[in-house]
Amino acid sequence: MLYNNNATHIRRELLVKLASLAFEGTLREKIDRVPLEMIPKGQPSVRCCIHHDRAVIKYRLLAMMGFAIEKETDELRPLSSYAEEALTRTAVEDPLLTVIDEACSACVQSHYFVTNACKGCVARPCVLNCPKKAIQMVNGQARIDPSLCVNCGLCQKVCPYHAIVKVPVPCEEACPVGAISKDPQGKEHIDFTTCIYCGKCMSECPFGAIMERSQMLDVIRALQSGNRIVALVAPAIPGQFPGDYPQLVTALKMLGFTDVYEVAQGADETIEREAEELVERIHKGEPFMTTSCCPAYTRCAHIHIPELKPYISTTKSPMLYTAEQVKQQTPESFIVFIGPCVAKKEEALRSGVVDFVLNTEELGALLVAKEIDVPHCEPASILNTPSAAAKSFPIVGKVSQAVWEKVKEQEKGVQVRPLVVDGIDRQNLKILRQAVKTKPDGNLIEVMACQGGCVAGPTTISKPMVAVKKIEDWIRKSTVRMNAPQEETTAVGVRS
Repeated sequence: MLYNNNATHIRRELLVKLASLAFEGTLREKIDRVPLEMIPKGQPSVRCCIHHDRAVIKYRLLAMMGFAIEKETDELRPLSSYAEEALTRTAVEDPLLTVIDEACSACVQSHYFVTNACKGCVARPCVLNCPKKAIQMVNGQARIDPSLCVNCGLCQKVCPYHAIVKVPVPCEEACPVGAISKDPQGKEHIDFTTCIYCGKCMSECPFGAIMERSQMLDVIRALQSGNRIVALVAPAIPGQFPGDYPQLVTALKMLGFTDVYEVAQGADETIEREAEELVERIHKGEPFMTTSCCPAYTRCAHIHIPELKPYISTTKSPMLYTAEQVKQQTPESFIVFIGPCVAKKEEALRSGVVDFVLNTEELGALLVAKEIDVPHCEPASILNTPSAAAKSFPIVGKVSQAVWEKVKEQEKGVQVRPLVVDGIDRQNLKILRQAVKTKPDGNLIEVMACQGGCVAGPTTISKPMVAVKKIEDWIRKSTVRMNAPQEETTAVGVRS
């Protein structure tokens, strides 16, 4: 679903309100009034009544304060009580997604439906090709008997008028691994033992019923604590905000971050190690190796395609290499990763080196709440500039290209044949399973959960093509800076 929709606008407005109250220090006192301010009396309701709309706002705020809706035990507990708990907790926990049952519309089961575009044609291919004889002509139009239909979709494919449509359950349709389904009450439920945290269900739900459990309040508390707080900025982030990346660095420091590191620094290490590993595997006669930087993909492989595990690179992700660099230099630092990915929260939780994760929308909310306009910030001086290949990591195909070029540069005498699996969906899962059984066309397989790469992540703000252009512009500008005579500067990514 396009990111520009009303459910997204409401989520972003609530994030800004929450961040503003937290920065002001009035979260406990004022949060109970937010649902009333968002849904005032006299406003037309989206659902049955304004009280239902306000209940949904309440539960969205709970998720934004980091709570799992499923764990609620007292419906009368006020938001201010949850705010008190959120402002005093010492750790985040999983699962990292939550379903707001009050917002879930209990969509009808996915099925095929004959519209009034049906002309009752003489050919009647829908009737003749239905394997279960579930279609009959009634009053000159085709009708599907739901008790016989098996949702094969043949009728839709053969209809010359495109009169038959599939009525999906958007979140279930989007999930590539079948981790979300209806409970006995008809509400959606996520099986976290099979969920890969790709965020597709969250992006596709038209009612905004599936949400991340935000760590934004934890980050605000850290920024206000006076401790050293380090921002690790994913390579996708320069494509998400107006202004240049050096201006964004200044904006982050205005928020209270002590230092800012480009995660592309860790990507350079990922490139180096993955190239070495690939050469070693090829010399051993292994048929292929897959990349390992996408945590949604690696989790998917471990849970759903275990036979693929031996072929996954053991190289760590750029986030982890960058975090380890920071911990070596400043062990006392709190580390906050900033990126457009849900699965990074799960990776960070397992890592033990990344304290919190902010998504792109949450960073945007912090900037708006503090009235920081990135294009009007003074550009920071940046000395440690990662390679162009590392900065390109969020663009589909660029990870495998970077490893391929590194192998060629090292002249190891092996031929690298990159193959890109662009997005995890049911069809691409079949391709990955098949790769284990038969020798694939490539010996270096790049897999990204999001089609288009990280620039199309579930919490992105910019359109993917716009983000790609901004990243490419930043690469060109940083390359010019690298080649220019160096003046005395303050380095970003080095302890100050």
